[in-house]
Amino acid sequence: PLQLLKLKEMFNSKFGSIPKFYVRAPGRVNLIGEHVDYCGYSVLPMAVEQDLLIAVEPVKTYTLQLANTNPLYPDFSTSATNIQIDKTKPLWHNYFLCGLKGIQEHFGLSNLTGMNCLVDGNIPPSSGLSSSSALVCCAGLVTLTVLGMNLSKVELAEICAKSERYIGTEGGGMDQSISFLAEEGTAKLIEFSPLRATNVNLPSGAVFVIANSCVEMNKAATSHFNIRVMECRLAAKLLAKYKSLQWDKVLQLEEVQAKLGISLEEMLLVTEDALHPEPYSPEEICTCLGITLEELRTQILSPNTQDVLIFKLYQRAKHVYSEAARVLQFKKICEEAPENTVQLLGELMNQSHMSCRDMYECSCPELDQLVDICRKFGAEGSRLTGAGWGGCTVSIVPADKLISFLANVHKAYYQRSDGSLAPEKQSLFATKPGGGALVFLEA
Repeated sequence: PLQLLKLKEMFNSKFGSIPKFYVRAPGRVNLIGEHVDYCGYSVLPMAVEQDLLIAVEPVKTYTLQLANTNPLYPDFSTSATNIQIDKTKPLWHNYFLCGLKGIQEHFGLSNLTGMNCLVDGNIPPSSGLSSSSALVCCAGLVTLTVLGMNLSKVELAEICAKSERYIGTEGGGMDQSISFLAEEGTAKLIEFSPLRATNVNLPSGAVFVIANSCVEMNKAATSHFNIRVMECRLAAKLLAKYKSLQWDKVLQLEEVQAKLGISLEEMLLVTEDALHPEPYSPEEICTCLGITLEELRTQILSPNTQDVLIFKLYQRAKHVYSEAARVLQFKKICEEAPENTVQLLGELMNQSHMSCRDMYECSCPELDQLVDICRKFGAEGSRLTGAGWGGCTVSIVPADKLISFLANVHKAYYQRSDGSLAPEKQSLFATKPGGGALVFLEA
């Protein structure tokens, strides 16, 4: 409420009026299941308490005015009747426009009412905690509320997952789903097609701690992420062809497993047989599939991956199938709650990090160093979270070690002698599962 009152005052001094309502959407941390959602597999995230808040006033003009309490993000205004999203620049307001456009197109509306919006948030940006998806989800819920329409949380999540692709990121649906479907006190197993969420109760004797490597990673500004999506798509097609399935219709690694009707462990064996560890060239992929380079570029690859020269299909498939199995094991351990639950979950998180580092190559030296420091000072397990290449780690820490863990990690990673890392209070914090997106009417 204090945050709301402060936002109300800032809104008033910015727009000279009072907001009609407020929308919040949380950031999230993915406990296990990295880079598997866009392959069709389940993930296991929870919402964090950090969130994004938007104060909104619908106006009679057809102008959308966006402002941000953070001066790093400049004001933006546009005609609400003609929303253009520039894929070449992942500017902050474009994420808002994604959510708005998703709802607008879902209802087939040609023009929207104008509105004044002031955005406030405390999710560290480009840190792998889904600040961008929180903004997309928030904007979707803002637009829905202004229109006076209704949708279920699942429908909202699906629309926002699809609409974030306007910015050029070919992501799965994890971030948007947890933003809407999160509930306080529980993590969620999120499954796709059809989208559904199941509660996963985390062990009471441990705390999950987030540590920011302070290396920024913007998925929409770099091609790493989309290259991985394409490597997984190509691996799925080669595996399908090897098993004489209709490969041209296959897009996700999960579809190959489903069509073969075998376990994840068996899929790992098929991968060993079907793919080689040496990188594939575009020419070799074309030979395997019996297509031309032109067909590969125009019919399979996304625009920003058409010039890639090597594809590591074996490594990416091995990561995805093994990581998908770890998600299911994680959930099973939480349900059965054996004596050594924390240790077992920690081992899975450590295996996940190794696979992300070595097979998926989505870590970076700072993340590896931070993970090592976290393990050294008492974490039972630690891994990169939220795509990698920078951003955050998540660690499982026995509750009785938390205080010393925080102090030691702070000293070892954040208080460098050369002072190269700004000691941010947002960089290292214990977290517990928070609730999902909400609309408030009164501040």
